[in-house]
Amino acid sequence: MKVLVTGAAGYVGCVLVPKLLEAGHEVVAFDIMYYGEQGLVPQRNLQIVAADMRDNAAFTKALQGVDAVIHLACISNDPSFELDPALGKSINYDCFEPMVVAAKKAGVSRFIYASSSSVYGVSEAANVDETHPLKPLTDYSRFKMLCEEILEKHRQPGFTTITIRPATVCGYSPRTRLDLSVNILTNLAVNKRQITVFGGSQKRPNIHIDDISDLYVQLLAMPSEKIDGGVYNAGYQNYSIADLALMVKKVVEAEMPEKAPIEIVTSPTDDLRSYHVGSDLIAKKLGFTPKRTVEDAIKDLCRAFKAGKLPGSLDDPRYFNVKIMKGRTPAAA
Repeated sequence: MKVLVTGAAGYVGCVLVPKLLEAGHEVVAFDIMYYGEQGLVPQRNLQIVAADMRDNAAFTKALQGVDAVIHLACISNDPSFELDPALGKSINYDCFEPMVVAAKKAGVSRFIYASSSSVYGVSEAANVDETHPLKPLTDYSRFKMLCEEILEKHRQPGFTTITIRPATVCGYSPRTRLDLSVNILTNLAVNKRQITVFGGSQKRPNIHIDDISDLYVQLLAMPSEKIDGGVYNAGYQNYSIADLALMVKKVVEAEMPEKAPIEIVTSPTDDLRSYHVGSDLIAKKLGFTPKRTVEDAIKDLCRAFKAGKLPGSLDDPRYFNVKIMKGRTPAAA
């Protein structure tokens, strides 16, 4: 297929693009390049388009000959979104329906949307599956929910749609984010030898970056009738923050035995939001089961640190979405 990936230079995008090329697809990497294009290497069958997806003319032009769209791009995470809510809305919501309409008109046959497990809000349910009511707590998650509804509205024969609600992604990427739970803890453990845990009882769902990328590749190969209209959670391991901290301590100390032991410091917090996301449906219906663990993600990050691939990881803005966005939004001026 010819596949257009929005957000192709982002955390997941620059892991996904090489996997698509390896699978034999031609790729249009569409990204505004807020975070640079360090993850995209010019090569055969890869077209890099540095453009804003709010520019519908540019997006429509990039759709020429495209068979499938994988839509990853957004202002990701609540703190980044809240720096400039108008900017966030324009990117995460306002341009979505025009993009979907443009894709349909261009003859795109498959649209894969990366939503978020945050659409469920906070739940005391033992297992939050796809039947759980959507109760988004922030504009970021509310617009994710509304885009799901827009995509379903435009679904029709010949225009196959599927929505994935990923858990928190973890692991190394050429554009690594160090503002995500497992990655934050690993960075602190490696470089400060101390992890601060706020609360600790809160549960968080996780998925390895290679697993979520593999899922998007697999969705391109599945029959339309198997995936059309589907909405699926994509997670693997639900751990408390305290358990994640202990896991990080154990793995990092094993990977770097020559360094000092890691201390875990616990501080109280008023934010005890906790949720357990179930991903049984995607295994049952699509046969997708993640192959990698949180421990694997921690090991991958340790190897990246040892190889010097993450210099300045404690303070370089490139690893923290909110720091990059502060330099780009009126609210930060």
